[in-house]
Amino acid sequence: MGAGHAHTLYRHGHSPVHALPPHCKLAAVFCFVLVVVSTPREAVWAFALYAVLLAAVTRVARIPAGVLLRRLLIEIPFVAFAFLMPFVVPGDQVHFLGLSLSVPGLWGAWNVLAKGTLGVAASVILASTTELRSLLLGLQRLRLPPMLVQIASFMIRYGDVITDEMRRMSVARRSRGFEARGVRHWGVLAKSAGALFIRSYERGERVHLAMVSRGYAGTMPVIDDVTASRAQWTYAAALPVSALAVCLLGWTL
Repeated sequence: MGAGHAHTLYRHGHSPVHALPPHCKLAAVFCFVLVVVSTPREAVWAFALYAVLLAAVTRVARIPAGVLLRRLLIEIPFVAFAFLMPFVVPGDQVHFLGLSLSVPGLWGAWNVLAKGTLGVAASVILASTTELRSLLLGLQRLRLPPMLVQIASFMIRYGDVITDEMRRMSVARRSRGFEARGVRHWGVLAKSAGALFIRSYERGERVHLAMVSRGYAGTMPVIDDVTASRAQWTYAAALPVSALAVCLLGWTL
C-alpha cells in the first residue's frame, strides 16, 4: 500500500484493542453495527447495554471519554433530523410541555438517535485505534474488491494534497485583496473550484503515468500482510457476540 498515512483521528497506543489485526476489528465493528440495527427499537434496555459494551471497549482501548464525546459531534445533522421527526411524522399525538408530538415520530427519532449514535461511536473507536493504512490492509485482507481498496487508498493519500492546493489558492486570492463577502463573489469562487478540478485532474494523470512507467498493471503490491490467530479472532468477536445475545433477548422478551 505504500507509506503510512497518519490521521488526526488515530490515537497512538499500546492497548489490547490497538494490538488486534485491522481485519479483526473491521469485522467486529461491522457485525456489531449489524446487530444494533437489527434490534427492535422498543427494547430500550438493549441499547443501554450496547452503550455499556462500547464503554468497556473504550476503557480497554484507553480512549478518554472526552475525546469520544467530542468526536461524536459529527452526527449533529442526524440529531437535528431526529428532533424534527416528532413534528412531521403523522400518527397518534401526545402532548408534552405544550407541544403536540407524534408517537410514531418519537419512536422514529429514538430509533435514529440510538442506532446512529452507537454506530458512530463504534466507528470512532475503530478509527482511534487503527491507522488508516492498516484499515486499507484490513479491507484487502477481508477480500474487498481491489479496485475499491485502491480508490480509498488514493483518496486518503491525495486528500491532503488537494487541501493544500485549496489553501494556496485561497492565499493567492487574499494576497490580491479578494475577500468573499456576498453572492456577487460566487463567480470568483466558482472559477477557483473549476481551476482546482483541472489541476487535480492533471495531477491524477501525471500520477497514473508515473505508476504505469513503474510497472503498475491494475493492482497494488502488498508490503506486509497481517494475519490473525484464533485467539485474536476470539478476542475481537467478544463485542459482536455479546451484542448478539442482547439482540436475541430483545426479540424474545
